[in-house]
Amino acid sequence: MPQNSFSYFLRLAAVNALSNLMVPLAGLLDVAFLGHLAQIQHLAGVALATIVFNYLYWSLGFLRMGTTGMTAQAVGQQDQAEVSLILWRNLAIALTLGLLILGFQQPLQWLGFSLLSATAPVKAAGLAYFQAMVWGAPATLLNYVVLGWLLGKGESARVLLLSIVSNGTNVALNYWLIVRLGWASAGAGYATAASQYLMLLLGMAMLIAQFQGANWRALIGQLWQPQKLRAIFVLNRDIFVRTFALLSAFAMFSNISSAISAEALALNTLLLQVIAVTAYFIDGFAYATETCSGQLYGRNDEPQLKRLLRGALMLGVTTGLVCAGLFNLQSGYLFRLLTSHQSLIEQSSDYALWLFPILGFGAIAYVLDGYFLGRSAGRVLRNSTLIAAFLGFMPMALLGWKLQNVQILWFAMTMFMATRAITLSLQLKRSMQSQS
Repeated sequence: MPQNSFSYFLRLAAVNALSNLMVPLAGLLDVAFLGHLAQIQHLAGVALATIVFNYLYWSLGFLRMGTTGMTAQAVGQQDQAEVSLILWRNLAIALTLGLLILGFQQPLQWLGFSLLSATAPVKAAGLAYFQAMVWGAPATLLNYVVLGWLLGKGESARVLLLSIVSNGTNVALNYWLIVRLGWASAGAGYATAASQYLMLLLGMAMLIAQFQGANWRALIGQLWQPQKLRAIFVLNRDIFVRTFALLSAFAMFSNISSAISAEALALNTLLLQVIAVTAYFIDGFAYATETCSGQLYGRNDEPQLKRLLRGALMLGVTTGLVCAGLFNLQSGYLFRLLTSHQSLIEQSSDYALWLFPILGFGAIAYVLDGYFLGRSAGRVLRNSTLIAAFLGFMPMALLGWKLQNVQILWFAMTMFMATRAITLSLQLKRSMQSQS
């Protein structure tokens, strides 16, 4: 890590933000392709199936998050052998999990959709999406590790290239399969799966180039060290619980929306897309914080981190509030880009003000996630998210369901983000005091 750490941080953040934006922008185009179909159930069905995939994929996001923090720390310690071993250990775990998802796709499909509320046409569209997209599971999980490893090394430009190829392919295939061939929700699933395999091929080519001349016998001999594997599994366990709790809050939000009405589900899905776009942008700062936090921690160079963290929080919160303001000013125009259903467009302004507290508190939580992930402090992240889900979100969400009130449901999401921000800030204060 260079001496001018803030310039390094800003370069990482800029490239990471651009890379991250490819994902929700591609998602917005997918939503637009589906939102302009004559039947709304295709959009609602994909939203429903996405809940299942969020559990399958995002719950396994520890493959990316855990890899980044550990790699960054090894880079800071200048331990090149450990940098390599972290990659191959996590790739082996990812491949195993991906194959297990393929092998158990039928029971996973039954379990996921049996717990979700939807009309028969919406559920049928969701099943078509699931059955197509699930074949991309091994590639998706392997890509998590490749991206996490490159981020830990600070190679954000390579991450950007992978993101451009994957999401560009996804958009092109979605247009072809949804608009040209009329495959609707199934086409969206096949497009995403195919784009993940293309991304994996490019990622593997990058890795092969980096490992030319490596001593493979020595690497394989060190791969299965029990102490190192135990550290990976403990960290992954904590991140898994954290992510599962986070996803449960969003899944409950979407499921209650569906129970209120198909229109409420479609409207909230579109607003969540706005949050996703902003969150991925803010994650540019969070990922840069993750890399810098891990490398500085590995180097035992703590003083620089306070300035970096202060700047990251300021930039993240400003970005969140500015995006919320822009959307509130142009909500009708932006919604027309995503859907032709006039009733959804007219209702968008009724709920857009919730974006201010959600994105403001959310920005604090995202950046502090990066700080603690870089230090492999999985337990802190786990406890914070559990408190936010059970005490911040669930009571108000259940009240919104009982009263069939979408406004209360958005207040529940605000409480979730606020509780995460507060609990992580308290842990940050303790962390900084322990370093003094």
